[in-house]
Amino acid sequence: MPQRDLYDVLGVARGATNDEIRKSYRKLAKKFHPDMNPGDKKAEEKFKEITAAHEVLSDEKKRRLYDEFGPDALRTGFDEKAADQYRQWRQHGGRPGQEVPFDLGDYETVNVGGVGNFDFGDLFGDLFGGGGRGRRRGAPKARPGQDAEAELQVELRDAALGAERDLHVDGKTLRVKIPAGVTDGSRIRLAGQGGEGMNGGPAGDLFLVVRLRVHAGVRREGHDLYLDLPLTVPEAAAGAEVVIPTFEGQVQLRIPAGTQSGRQLRLRGRGLPDLKGGPRGDLYAVAKIVLPEESEALRNAVEPLRDLYKSDPRAGISL
Repeated sequence: MPQRDLYDVLGVARGATNDEIRKSYRKLAKKFHPDMNPGDKKAEEKFKEITAAHEVLSDEKKRRLYDEFGPDALRTGFDEKAADQYRQWRQHGGRPGQEVPFDLGDYETVNVGGVGNFDFGDLFGDLFGGGGRGRRRGAPKARPGQDAEAELQVELRDAALGAERDLHVDGKTLRVKIPAGVTDGSRIRLAGQGGEGMNGGPAGDLFLVVRLRVHAGVRREGHDLYLDLPLTVPEAAAGAEVVIPTFEGQVQLRIPAGTQSGRQLRLRGRGLPDLKGGPRGDLYAVAKIVLPEESEALRNAVEPLRDLYKSDPRAGISL
């Protein structure tokens, strides 16, 4: 079944502004979202189609290529450099007798419109992983498809625990397994999901380069995680047992008496796993002492504390 025009999918004109595209997407996404249509497979597929169209038309570069080359620009094996060469040839008018301005590979070097009845449309198909029917030297050679690369945004929780996510590529949905322990720059290989092979050659692979999203309240240093832990003055001064969250669930942490703000309390093995099988990182709860809301009662309560300081707490500060 031919792929629907992305502008038709979103119900906008080809000259639509970014704001018009965004508004139409939001309206349709709300209408067909799976949460609004539980159990409706048609609505789910429609939602995926709308999302895939928006991903292209909301990206200036992707939209420009789609407007020029159509659905071919969405294929994983799309070769933008070769397409640019085709664009240059076309801009020169593609006049009969004009030599093709780039190497045809296995095709014989001929003049467009000259001998050999060469069909440039076949070559154009080859730019995007398709076959060609141009006149060749000898038997056609099987060629593997091009490998492709794309970024995959991964939540920190998924990096810690592992997960499976749906990825929309070339109008199809791929189920991607995210192994526990991935980090920035990790590469996930999807065999056979790259560019199409030629003349019976195998398809290329799709490599997903992991980019970890920032997680609110958590800092990451290698495989270690740092979580700010607010403490009341009594908890820090007298010690306490508090409950803190981890990606595996809540745990109890003992706060030693006299804990100062900034002290790091270590929970072994509660950080990120090592993708290569090394030791797991740790989780550090960083103490942040929180005062009650300002009031006269607070001022009266802390006044006796002045005499408890045996030295100037700022004595070591210097520039």
